[in-house]
Amino acid sequence: MQPALTNQLNNAFTLFLSLLVEAIPFLLLGVLFSGVLLGFVDERKLIARIPRNPLLGALAGSLVGFLFPVCECGNVPVARRLLIQGVPAPVAIGFLLAAPTINPIVIWATWTAFRDQPEIVVLRVVFSLITATIIGWVFSTQKDLRPLLQPAIARALPLPKPDSSETQLLTPETPSLLQSGTFILGMPGGAVPIESLLQDNWKPLQTGKTEKTSKPSSLFHRLSKERLGLLLDSMVQELRELGGVLVVGSAIAAIVQVGTPRELILNLGQSPVSSILAMLLLAAVVSICSTVDAFFALSFAATFTSGSLLAFLVFGPMIDIKGIGLMLSIFKARAVIYFMVLAAQLTFLMTLGVNLYLG
Repeated sequence: MQPALTNQLNNAFTLFLSLLVEAIPFLLLGVLFSGVLLGFVDERKLIARIPRNPLLGALAGSLVGFLFPVCECGNVPVARRLLIQGVPAPVAIGFLLAAPTINPIVIWATWTAFRDQPEIVVLRVVFSLITATIIGWVFSTQKDLRPLLQPAIARALPLPKPDSSETQLLTPETPSLLQSGTFILGMPGGAVPIESLLQDNWKPLQTGKTEKTSKPSSLFHRLSKERLGLLLDSMVQELRELGGVLVVGSAIAAIVQVGTPRELILNLGQSPVSSILAMLLLAAVVSICSTVDAFFALSFAATFTSGSLLAFLVFGPMIDIKGIGLMLSIFKARAVIYFMVLAAQLTFLMTLGVNLYLG
């Protein structure tokens, strides 16, 4: 009995390390993108270009994954940065749920694994888009998202501006520290948005006004250091917060996966209903990165239904043990449960239709 227990512990530790090695590069990539958003993206222009319709906004957020090829470990810091910059909740939530699947790296990997079943590739993209868009749209009914966010994130959100228009968002004005964005303190005229200072043809005057002129090199170097320091501080802070959560989530996933009898899962593979339920559970437990999960699902192709394989490929990148831990760094448990239930229900209904009508 003791050798068997030791072997299980060794397997769990090996799996734990493999999950970390697989996930950390994508977490780093997500933190990097988050830093880029903080330092280089003018959120006022970004918000002004987002569709105001909640459904279209959620769809737009889901499609942003094509521009940010991150998996379920890297999407969380980017989604958190979008929320803090004032992006509407449907857009950020659509991105959070769809980005692990709706990106060129994952689509290419899925095509490589299921080259002989192209419908799997197409339906994975379509079902992921539908699920993420609907969930983002549902959360648009929550006018103030703060009650569903962790206190630190809720405090960082910009105050709502119901009377703001796109013209106001794009018009330079004296900033308040309660506005979203990054400001440089101690400048002539008070706090100044960093994006207005980082342009090569503007400089502040002692009168507090701005005029078009060439910028002194000293100001350029100061602002470059400000921007670099801002990026580094943001990345270190997010790595410290999300890295610890990732370690705990990977450890839980490894323990649960090793303790789950594979024979029990394989025996459920042929039923149209139980096969989907089994793969939904398996997707949440094994916590495989979305860039390689298609190859894992391919190993079950001979014993599981097509709908259940799709359930694994759609639900897993959105909701798994690692991802739940990372989501809890942004949302309260109640909101994460909403994500889980809605994503599971939508995935189950769509993949059950595949089993019933496509065999």
